[in-house]
Amino acid sequence: MKINTAEFVISNSDVAKCPKDFLPEYAFIGRSNVGKSSLINMLTNHKKLAKTSGRPGKTQLINHFLINNNWFLVDLPGYGYAKVSKKTKSIFQEFITDYFETREQLVCAFVLIDIRHEAQTIDIEFMSYMGESEIPFCIVFTKADKISKVKIDSHIAAYKKKMFANNWAEMPQYFVTSATESTGKEELLSYIDEVNQEVFKNNSQF
Repeated sequence: MKINTAEFVISNSDVAKCPKDFLPEYAFIGRSNVGKSSLINMLTNHKKLAKTSGRPGKTQLINHFLINNNWFLVDLPGYGYAKVSKKTKSIFQEFITDYFETREQLVCAFVLIDIRHEAQTIDIEFMSYMGESEIPFCIVFTKADKISKVKIDSHIAAYKKKMFANNWAEMPQYFVTSATESTGKEELLSYIDEVNQEVFKNNSQF
């Protein structure tokens, strides 16, 4: 898939105010400072579509971007170590949960994980929530240019081991990416394209 157009549509903290268009949505979420904005900008060929910041937790709303006029890329607030108040963080969690559990247009979420670090409990717990809630998702390992191929393989193996220990039957589909080197861009966009084709073919609502 080639992204020809990508435009910002709306930001809000109320799922009821999300776009009414019945188009497939792909949500991107991850721990704060995982490189989410950089990845989104790399995928869409826009340097400033998603705002990047050295300060974790800058994304604090549900952000909808219309891609090629036929699907939405949704940028969600990060979870974890954002330097915001506990009250603000609980509000984040509330509307993130609302989004995942009520948004009918969502067809797949991409959970972003920094490949430089060994398996983090917070990521495993979040993915367990996704699995228990039967929300379809893939894992996107980010910042692959920062470590060696050997370490990448080792860290992915550690995630597999932890997930199996948490009663997962198999590892969800995953992608290894680098926003700096555009690694994984083609694979990720091809996956979205394939899912879109199935969605439009099999679901009369779309």
